[in-house]
Amino acid sequence: MNVRTAARRAQAGFTLIELMIVVAIIGILAAIAIPQYQTYIAKSQVSRAVGESGALKTAIEDCANNGKFTIGKATAGNCDTQATGSSILEGATQGDVVIPASTGVPQAQLADTGVATIVAEFGNKASAALTGKKITWSRDKDGSWTCKSDADEKYNTAACGKTIAPAL
Repeated sequence: MNVRTAARRAQAGFTLIELMIVVAIIGILAAIAIPQYQTYIAKSQVSRAVGESGALKTAIEDCANNGKFTIGKATAGNCDTQATGSSILEGATQGDVVIPASTGVPQAQLADTGVATIVAEFGNKASAALTGKKITWSRDKDGSWTCKSDADEKYNTAACGKTIAPAL
């Protein structure tokens, strides 16, 4: 082989078999990565919903301490949770806050005994694996909060499922 033949061969580029191997490797990586990414998205949405719905606990505590047991617009005697719209939740606003279209807020209930629930239902732009599932915060009459999720266990967070003792 002379120098000109060697130079021409060095510039030949990739062979078809080399390109097919690269495409196969990329395909295998994508087949593994895409489902993992979808699981990651659903887990992050559960974490987000737990945080968004849990944020209403402060307003519920304040209302219970001030004897406001009717959830609704901020009028005398009513408890306005000031919940803001979330693109991954379903539910109409219960107070004075105006929320954008295609958003929802957690739904709260408060009894005159101090028992309360906050329910965040997944919908709108939530992962398909979560649509229709709920995060439920429950307050007993002693002020302890518990969180339950009916989402698949692999999506749940450590924050939901534990009892949170009342602050002293």
